[in-house]
Amino acid sequence: MTLTHQHSLGRTETGRPWLAVAVSALIGFLLTVIWSAKFVDSVIGENVSSALLGHEAEGATLDGVLPGVVFAFVTGLGGTFTACNIAVLGALCPIVGQPRPLASRVAAVFKPLGWLTVGMLGVAGLYGFVVGIVGTAMPQFSTAPSAAGQLSPRSVQSMVAFGLIGLVFVWLGLASLGVVRDPLARLARRFPNAPTLVMGVLIGGFLIGRPYGLFRQLFRDAAESHNPLYGAVAFMLTSLGNIVILALLFVILAVVMGARVQRWLTARPGRLALIAGGAFIVVGVFTFLYWDVRLLAGRGIIPWYPMIGW
Repeated sequence: MTLTHQHSLGRTETGRPWLAVAVSALIGFLLTVIWSAKFVDSVIGENVSSALLGHEAEGATLDGVLPGVVFAFVTGLGGTFTACNIAVLGALCPIVGQPRPLASRVAAVFKPLGWLTVGMLGVAGLYGFVVGIVGTAMPQFSTAPSAAGQLSPRSVQSMVAFGLIGLVFVWLGLASLGVVRDPLARLARRFPNAPTLVMGVLIGGFLIGRPYGLFRQLFRDAAESHNPLYGAVAFMLTSLGNIVILALLFVILAVVMGARVQRWLTARPGRLALIAGGAFIVVGVFTFLYWDVRLLAGRGIIPWYPMIGW
């Protein structure tokens, strides 16, 4: 189902699309309040990565290309539930709900997942290639501490990357709900898989600003190697590791429980558009507020942002 189709259905289902926008935005905001980066990044991400590697992931020495690519995939897997990857949930929602017969359900689910992966790996590979050439000069390479009242170069890069991606997700959510014009409508008419490809591009773009400690470790190794091929492969494997668990869960949901879920999603006109649009807005609001507004508060640049200390 394209965003264009979702756009037209959104008006029918909600009747009051701005109510759906407000509720979704509130959920995104509340997620920024309760989200614990320390728990997700360190307790889950680093512990899972260390267990899979068989040694401490943080500070591990990457001697050579093979250890580097293994580290890339494993730490990507460990970082599945970091704040960046909440976007994957929104991108995969429309895939589950497309009505299909059982015989073709597996292939039909893997096709959009394939386009999502192509977009994601394309951006990740290109960014890794660039990092292998000029990475040591990038803001993300900086080791400058984040002092109170100041932004480190890598924080600025994160804010720009995540801020733009967050706003794009909000716009796509508004389009799905029929509030604004669908920016992908004309493209989707010619290339039906284009919206899913764009979702993959946005997800791959998270690497451009990702501050996750283990990814920064990989980033610095790729940059110092001056090997663009290694950088491209390592970053692609990191992105693949990031989504493999969520993609597997969605495949199981779509194939095993697909018929029941699909009947519910398509029982009322516009229900799928409502859920997909709401998911995009939750993702977009969370991404923008968490990585831009909350980050500024954490550095003491703005006076306050509500956060629960875990």
